[in-house]
Amino acid sequence: MITRKRRVAGVCALLAALTAGIAFPVAAVAGEPTGQATPQVDLVLDVSGSMRTADIDGGTRMAAAKQAFNEVLDATPEEVQLGIRTLGANYPGDNQKTGCKDTAQLYPVSTLDRTEAKTQVATLSPTGWTPIGPALLKAADDFTDGASSKRIVLISDGEDTCAPLDPCEVAREIAAKGIGLTIDTLGLVPNTKMRQQLSCIAEATGGTYTSVEHADELTDKVNQLVDRAADPVVTPVATEGAGSCATAPTLKSGLYTDREEFAQQRWYRVDVDPGQELRASVSVGADRAVNPSYGVLLRAVTAHGREIVRGEAGGNGRTDVIATGLRYPKADTDDEDAAAETVCLQVTNSFSAASGVKTTPGLPLELTVDVVDGPSKASDVASFGLGRGWWLLGALILTGFVAGLLWGWLSRWRLAVWRTN
Repeated sequence: MITRKRRVAGVCALLAALTAGIAFPVAAVAGEPTGQATPQVDLVLDVSGSMRTADIDGGTRMAAAKQAFNEVLDATPEEVQLGIRTLGANYPGDNQKTGCKDTAQLYPVSTLDRTEAKTQVATLSPTGWTPIGPALLKAADDFTDGASSKRIVLISDGEDTCAPLDPCEVAREIAAKGIGLTIDTLGLVPNTKMRQQLSCIAEATGGTYTSVEHADELTDKVNQLVDRAADPVVTPVATEGAGSCATAPTLKSGLYTDREEFAQQRWYRVDVDPGQELRASVSVGADRAVNPSYGVLLRAVTAHGREIVRGEAGGNGRTDVIATGLRYPKADTDDEDAAAETVCLQVTNSFSAASGVKTTPGLPLELTVDVVDGPSKASDVASFGLGRGWWLLGALILTGFVAGLLWGWLSRWRLAVWRTN
């Protein structure tokens, strides 16, 4: 029994690793990174007086933020430069004009000294106003030129208190500068007004909004956003999908962005020559509050409407982005004059807006298209879509099977020795 369990465990573990590593290669971006400059992240933390409120897992909002920052600082990738800016941390008075200037760079955007950054975070104490707009304006200048990606992660427990400077308009102004800066927002124990404001800020720059009510959720989300900054950067191309394949834009290999309304279909066309393989993937982001249970469907269809292959994925509200992909190898032919085949890509989502949430503009969509040289023979393509990797898969499975046998034999031998002694 021990041998059999070990054997099955070895094979299952190997299959799981292979599934994660090579069975879904379309997740890789089609383009090349635009540069090797260092990605940069600026964490902007609300330290206003309301952060004293004790309603997150029995502790204060400030305590949850400090815990999250310490864990994020430990986990920040070496290739990411990180900074910390505060708002409302220093002025305790009642003068709004003075309070709305209360934003400071706690730790500059630079190569991370974890000890120094943690020391600075430890000194924070909830104090004053909530100047979100002024803090975003200052944060936009915290970055150095030439960064491969720039991301602000704003964490707040309330709406801006520095009207008439609208932080949503500030975010639009930052986006209009074309400096490639994304603002992600996280709302601690949010109310409707705060949710609308933070959603608008994120939406203006193509970022995401997430509501947070537990300390571990805050840590996980900030970690995710910091890690995302380290991903290779490509230059996306804005496109506009059509309502049918006949009128859809024809796309080349690359990364594309679009907007898709709730429960809408978007169509795109790709020309695939004989002997080539089409690899496509799509992600749709929930940049505002949506109802749970949703999905995204990516279909490759002939110009006459026959489905070739599809990819689909579902979600339940635990993530703000859902993605899927597909592969289609076009069989080679001996006819040198054979024409390219037009493949229609259909993207459909089943998101629905939560009560009171605006449905326009549409949800942000990213589509990756990659047309590459495919297998020279149809027989080279395995039935599971793994191509020539099928033989590697078989060899690795056999290796795992043998390893499982050996491990089981060693385990039984050690058990027998232990019983003898």
